[in-house]
Amino acid sequence: MMRTTISSNKVRSKFVQDVQDISGQDLLSCNQCGKCSAGCPVAGTMDLLPSQVVRMAQLGMEEVLSSRTIWTCASCLTCVTRCPKGVDLPRMMEALREISLRAGVSKIDLNSLPPELLRELPQLAIVGGFRKYIK
Repeated sequence: MMRTTISSNKVRSKFVQDVQDISGQDLLSCNQCGKCSAGCPVAGTMDLLPSQVVRMAQLGMEEVLSSRTIWTCASCLTCVTRCPKGVDLPRMMEALREISLRAGVSKIDLNSLPPELLRELPQLAIVGGFRKYIK
């Protein structure tokens, strides 16, 4: 079992600040009521519940970046509608994916895309697909 030390430095770390800056969400707004996890239609396929992802991010636990959950989130907004604090969890998941991608977890070579695909598809579709399904 992996042991993680929690400290005030970790809770105020660059990682926590990056998640908040990118997502536009205050991580401490979440009071861990669990309504996001209870209503999530894809929670059964996740290795961590949505509320656990938020808690790990709140505590500065960068291990959350290796979670399958941040890639599994369907961004359906069910959690947002259920949240009594109005926390936009899909925005946090997207921020975590972005931080993960910045750290270089991508195993896909963008230069290997067929030229005809690049000509036919809108760039936004390609970028959006790679951001969500890169892992």
